[in-house]
Amino acid sequence: MLKREKDTLFNIENVGEDFIFNDQVARVFDDMIDRSVPFYAEVIESAAQLLDRFLDEGELVCDLGCSTGSTLLQFSRILSHKQLRFLGCDNSPAMLEEARQKTEMFGKGKQIEFRCSNIAEFSEKNVAAVVLNYTLQFLRPLQRMEFLQRIFNALRPGGILILSEKTILDDQRLNRDFIHIYHQFKKARGYSELEIARKREALENVLIPFSMEENQKMLRSCGFFSVTTFFQWFNFCSILAVKAK
Repeated sequence: MLKREKDTLFNIENVGEDFIFNDQVARVFDDMIDRSVPFYAEVIESAAQLLDRFLDEGELVCDLGCSTGSTLLQFSRILSHKQLRFLGCDNSPAMLEEARQKTEMFGKGKQIEFRCSNIAEFSEKNVAAVVLNYTLQFLRPLQRMEFLQRIFNALRPGGILILSEKTILDDQRLNRDFIHIYHQFKKARGYSELEIARKREALENVLIPFSMEENQKMLRSCGFFSVTTFFQWFNFCSILAVKAK
């Protein structure tokens, strides 16, 4: 069985580089997500309920920026009655190696496929659902609209996009308050003030969040006829976008 390593990446002197999804990150990623993303498990459970409502048996779900494959493994467990097909795409070989090992360990190798690719060039056809879990925020802002348009074009009529993101607020006071509350969340899960500060510095030029309203506006501009937030915790939100039938 794969052993989950504890995230201590930023508990060292002089990290000295921007955040990248390398071998070191891949080894601790599952622990990092559990301790860094509020209500991550609940968001996955909620997304699975949406997939159950919108998808037919045997349809294709694509997770873009799938990292270590945990989301697709959860979907395959919760939605086993639907016999869905799953494709996980990521540009990090280290992440995908972890994903493949976990998938084989749980006997899901035939149901879940992984592909090393640049997700910005996504071009599948007749996809029932696309999942973007905290992925869009890592794409350069100028790429995002074109990328979302590619996803819209890839979806079948009635298909859905599930987008989860860290967000910012126009109100600077509230934005600072939300960030403070989020840092308290991380401290309660064992991260030190120094680790939090170092990770924030490493992510500064890599993770560029938009506001919830900006994300919703882009989705509507792509052609999604229904765009709604189904989860929010301070500066984190999850959005459902539905393509017309």
